[in-house]
Amino acid sequence: MSGSATYADWIAVDWGTTHLRAWAIGADGSIRASAQSDAGMGGLARDAFEPALLKLVEDWLGSAATPVLACGMVGAKQGWQEAPYVAVPAKPAQLAPMHATAPRDPRLALFIVPGLSQASPPDVMRGEETQIAGFLAAHPGFDGVLCLPGTHTKWVHLSAGEVVSFQTAMTGELFDLLSSRSVLRHSVQAETLDIDAFGDAVADTLSRPERLGQRLFAIRADATLNGTQAAVSRARLSGTLIGAELAATRPYWLGQQVAVAGAPALADLYARALAAQGVKAHALDAGPLTLAGLARIRAAQTEPSLT
Repeated sequence: MSGSATYADWIAVDWGTTHLRAWAIGADGSIRASAQSDAGMGGLARDAFEPALLKLVEDWLGSAATPVLACGMVGAKQGWQEAPYVAVPAKPAQLAPMHATAPRDPRLALFIVPGLSQASPPDVMRGEETQIAGFLAAHPGFDGVLCLPGTHTKWVHLSAGEVVSFQTAMTGELFDLLSSRSVLRHSVQAETLDIDAFGDAVADTLSRPERLGQRLFAIRADATLNGTQAAVSRARLSGTLIGAELAATRPYWLGQQVAVAGAPALADLYARALAAQGVKAHALDAGPLTLAGLARIRAAQTEPSLT
């Protein structure tokens, strides 16, 4: 934790499956303190959410109720209190946070940003809508596709500040499972990726995505028979999965303005893969987007009504 005994005008919270992050925001919009912990939604019973949050932010609270604006899995069915999805098309910056009744401590006035849903094809997101709001705050005129790579990568069609549609790929989760729990774990334990091998795997899979299963096992067979370096095998695994994802999402990125926001190394891989297909994608660090999005949603929440 940085900062102590800090009274916050409001508190921003990003509550994911594995981590909890919080920021004390002053009346002038400045970050007065920040804190984080491993108390993610996935490891908490419902009655453990409030103690986990208070452990981080209690020093920031005054005697009156402090607004807490939270996004992410805190609003899932398994979270602190469910915040129903909002159907697309929707403007992320104008989402109305749900006033939660779960907190027992009178010093907490909890508001949860709802996720987005799509009826056909069925899809949902929680947390990414706030990143999108942060992206649009910095790029208000963006009209195109925003890719948010991660455990569950989102491809989001944006126009006029609105999420028109989106598509999710479980590429990150598949990579984690295959690299840590499948037979491929014996071949891909490396800290780095061979970029040339990554590019070749992307191109190969894009040309024949139906051969995904065969190409995955070939990574193990090649390492066993030919002693292929782990950095090459890991790159092939990553490139094969991302290539299959690009094949599936081609209608989103082909001929579109594309931005990629994620962890820098991962965003760079996606940008490289797209560049090889003739798409120049702008890559940026998604780290600051959640807080920027929460700030934008909070500003909309507190703007005077014209009615």
